[in-house]
Amino acid sequence: MWTFLAEHTFFHNSILDYLLSLIIFVVGSWVLRLIKKFLLSRLGRWAARRKKELISFLVNCGEQNLLPLIYLGVFYLSVNRLTLSPLWNRIINSLCLSLLVFFGVRFLLSLLNRGLDYYFLKHETDATKRYAFQIVTKFFTVLVWLLAFIVFLDNLGVEISALVAGLGIGGIAVALAAQVLLGDLFSYFTIYFDRPFEVGDFIIIDSFSGTVENIGLKTTRLRSLTGEEVVFSNTDLTSSRLRNYKTMKRRRISFTIGVSYQTDAALVKEIPQILADIVNSLPDTELNRSHFSGFGEYSLRFDVVYYVLTRDYIRYMDIQQEINLKIIEEFSKRGIEFSYPTQTLYLRNG
Repeated sequence: MWTFLAEHTFFHNSILDYLLSLIIFVVGSWVLRLIKKFLLSRLGRWAARRKKELISFLVNCGEQNLLPLIYLGVFYLSVNRLTLSPLWNRIINSLCLSLLVFFGVRFLLSLLNRGLDYYFLKHETDATKRYAFQIVTKFFTVLVWLLAFIVFLDNLGVEISALVAGLGIGGIAVALAAQVLLGDLFSYFTIYFDRPFEVGDFIIIDSFSGTVENIGLKTTRLRSLTGEEVVFSNTDLTSSRLRNYKTMKRRRISFTIGVSYQTDAALVKEIPQILADIVNSLPDTELNRSHFSGFGEYSLRFDVVYYVLTRDYIRYMDIQQEINLKIIEEFSKRGIEFSYPTQTLYLRNG
């Protein structure tokens, strides 16, 4: 019987060859069905009971993408041992390659989308950022499918040089037409990843200042102190020098006061310490220095430098106001007079 099966051939293959190929395919498919039924199904149910979302995703993704690829591999192994005509070889190779590209790309894109969803779930709640990344993900998906299609055509032996050149020229034309829009879009992602500022930060750009209200795909909107909305393109922001006051841990303050030249020398020696004691007496302050700095045109000048240990501007103004009031009070107690612009005119009697 085995001799009969081995000697009788059809289309360059014996009956035994066909039987062996069929057995390989049937046994391989049966083993895969057992794996799916007893391993993947149970693992999926266990993950659902334990609320293991990542494992459930991997099981589902494997069943939809990897399992068909394994079936394809079993089919290819079973057919590959047969002697086929060049036409059928080319048809089977093209079919297997197309399915490999399709399921492989779909599996990789599924992992990418899952990773982005996990990142946003843990780190981001801003709807604008979610929308922006959805657009980029769709663009990236189209690009990956396009590249996969080109690779598929290249493996089939299709001449793709003209197609790639046409796509390149078309891409350059689109990029030139949307140069400003694409520049703002890339600047948006620069802002997103580098995070020079975020919504709620108070920033100053050149002569403009305000609180960031919205960071969009093309523009960023600020609310100025006077109430109006100031709109900047994202490219302007990434190419400009800006100051972000949210990251300021403490505020450095310096001021100068002048007292009259008629002030007694003993009091002049006391003034730096008086000013230092006033600053040290207030909470949220840290004295840096207090000195008699020099002689002005019409006053003795004293410099004070201190830190406000908060970035709150209103709190800083409250502290400075209290310092000013205490200086007036202490100087009044000691009879120290503030200076003001004066001129002395000497008349000579001719």
